Amino acid sequence: MNLLAINWANVGLQAGQLILALSLLVILHEFGHYITARWFKCRVEKFFLFFDPWFALFKKKVGDTVYGIGWLPLGGYVKIAGMIDESMDKEAMKQPPKEWEFRSKPAWQRLIVMLGGIIMNVLTAFVIYAFILMIWGEKKTPIASVKNGIWLTDSLMTNLGFQNGDKILAVDGETIHYFEEVQPKVLIGGRKIDIERNHQKMTINLPVDVLDNIITRKDRKRKPFIVERVPSIIGAFPEGDTSYAKKAGLESFDKIVAIENQPIQFMDQINAVSEKHKNGQVHLSVLRGTDTLQMTSKVADDGKLGIYLLSPMQYDSMGIYKVTTTKYGFFAAFPAGFRKAGEKLKSYIDQFKLILNPKTGAIKGVGGFKAIGSIFPTSWSWEAFWNITAFLSIILAFMNLLPIPALDGGHVMFTLYEMITKRKPNEKFLEYAQIVGMVLLLGLMLYANGNDWFGWGR
Repeated sequence: MNLLAINWANVGLQAGQLILALSLLVILHEFGHYITARWFKCRVEKFFLFFDPWFALFKKKVGDTVYGIGWLPLGGYVKIAGMIDESMDKEAMKQPPKEWEFRSKPAWQRLIVMLGGIIMNVLTAFVIYAFILMIWGEKKTPIASVKNGIWLTDSLMTNLGFQNGDKILAVDGETIHYFEEVQPKVLIGGRKIDIERNHQKMTINLPVDVLDNIITRKDRKRKPFIVERVPSIIGAFPEGDTSYAKKAGLESFDKIVAIENQPIQFMDQINAVSEKHKNGQVHLSVLRGTDTLQMTSKVADDGKLGIYLLSPMQYDSMGIYKVTTTKYGFFAAFPAGFRKAGEKLKSYIDQFKLILNPKTGAIKGVGGFKAIGSIFPTSWSWEAFWNITAFLSIILAFMNLLPIPALDGGHVMFTLYEMITKRKPNEKFLEYAQIVGMVLLLGLMLYANGNDWFGWGR
């Protein structure tokens, strides 16, 4: 299998996971509107997964509702009778209100219908996290157990003053307990990073535009820029792997002890040497059991040999760092799932604040479907799929709550105005607001997806 075929297979798998996750979340979101509308005896005229301009892939009318699947996979919708929404059905709004129409219902009922999709997405995330904690548990790496410190996978972090082997102690005065906290806290507003280097404590001050520097890098890849520093022990090669390292004769659990006669102890040291020999070859000294073997490996044009890491649990069993797994029983999992959903929501709100702050440059990193798809793994994992789906559900809930016309939050804003002032917004005003909101959302979608492919704003 050639490299191009492998890449397309990975892209296809990621795209499939993205479509599956978003389809599930869209259906549940729209079901939240549907069930609350029916609860208050509103007529629901359409319930669609994906949009159906001009035609639908499938549709069937059951009672008063047409259920269907559209051909444009950009979301979904329910069309509630008597509501100014994306359908912009002006003719129906000119008719006198009917008792089964949305506009005939009290403001508090309309508010609940508008919040129904958001509430459903929050509940979905909460339930998914609860079952993840029951089935797979919560995996964390105590930072005190990461005895070799950090491995910088992005040269920008070196330019900012970090070094391989540094131990992160605190971010902005807040003590770090688990390694998983490091990258998010550094990215989301971290300015003062307390570290230990060669048994001495010091502080690294980061610029406010650290995100801008990361985003605008031409060679930027969506990967962690700080990981655990691990010894130079080779992980398992995937079936069908054609890397230079495997062709050279390396095997799983081999330990590279020298490259070009330079002593090697950690994985980052392998990269440091091999990158000086791009498109060339290097001589390796390899420890296999008690034998030291000599090998020669070609080096790819990116300076890599094609070496894989061990799994976190293998590093745990070898005492490199510790991975704690906490599993929850049925009753304990639900409050724990609620807590986890709350933590993820807070984390996303913190990220959103960065986007709104022009000094951070975070707006340049806003991505569309390609960026979202890239966070899914390139090999199937139910645990990873459900974790990402739960987080996307949190994002969907938060974004829909924004007070933008055409989003649920816009309808909520106008309904709250009505409840406070006792005056209903003019229907013509609502129509224009809906159009403005739709144009704004379309512009944001074009910008985000353009950023994926063309790097607009970078």
